[in-house]
Amino acid sequence: MNANDGGPFTLGLDIGGTGLKASVLDRNGQMTVDRVRVRTPKGCTPTQMVETLAKLVQPLPAFDRISIGFPGVVRDGSVVTAPNLGTDRWHGFPLQQKLGERLGKPARLCNDAEVQGLGIIAGHGLEVVLTLGTGVGSAVFASGSMTPHLELAHHPIHKSETYDEYLGAAVRKKIGTKKWNRRVMNAIGIVHTLLNYDTLYLGGGNAANVDKKNLPQNVKIEPNDKGIIGGIRLWDDTIWQSARDMGHGSG
Repeated sequence: MNANDGGPFTLGLDIGGTGLKASVLDRNGQMTVDRVRVRTPKGCTPTQMVETLAKLVQPLPAFDRISIGFPGVVRDGSVVTAPNLGTDRWHGFPLQQKLGERLGKPARLCNDAEVQGLGIIAGHGLEVVLTLGTGVGSAVFASGSMTPHLELAHHPIHKSETYDEYLGAAVRKKIGTKKWNRRVMNAIGIVHTLLNYDTLYLGGGNAANVDKKNLPQNVKIEPNDKGIIGGIRLWDDTIWQSARDMGHGSG
């Protein structure tokens, strides 16, 4: 494939604690086909994940390279933490290398909130991304560049509760969407006090449940597909070098 037919084509993989999503992007970052999705296997091991993703992408068009968004801290192409998949099983797993070998294409791995942010940000000022899914993901960008990864998910927000425990999918089901929305508004205020951002973007599957009418003007809700679309920008060498400098990527 070459640029004349819309390539190079990038397989965008968005790994979540609840669902696995994928599509193929053209050189402009547009999906060439509708995304495919399966539920994340319960207690998914690294080997099982690689095989599940390989099966998931079989119906998709051919691709030249792979971008992977992973729900945890990643460094040098390997997993450091996987809070919603089981860190004990995942710590140290070279996902970038193993998935690239399994699918036969070069791969780049980054935190899923950072990948989603790359598909969202305008590149001006201090921009923050919070993903509301199985847990809570976070990413911070300054003038379009990644900053060191901020793992808000495991930081206390209310008494001894972490962001994951306070805002995750399980608690929304437990306390109801109305009360959960009050928690979202509280979190927005805390994150603004912490970072004094110019713009905050809310992504992830549960962003669709956020009550939009009370959001501050500089808080925006973004489609969940940005977690796939942002993968195209991992293949911008300037952005990838910035990611490597911040400890996010390798190779």
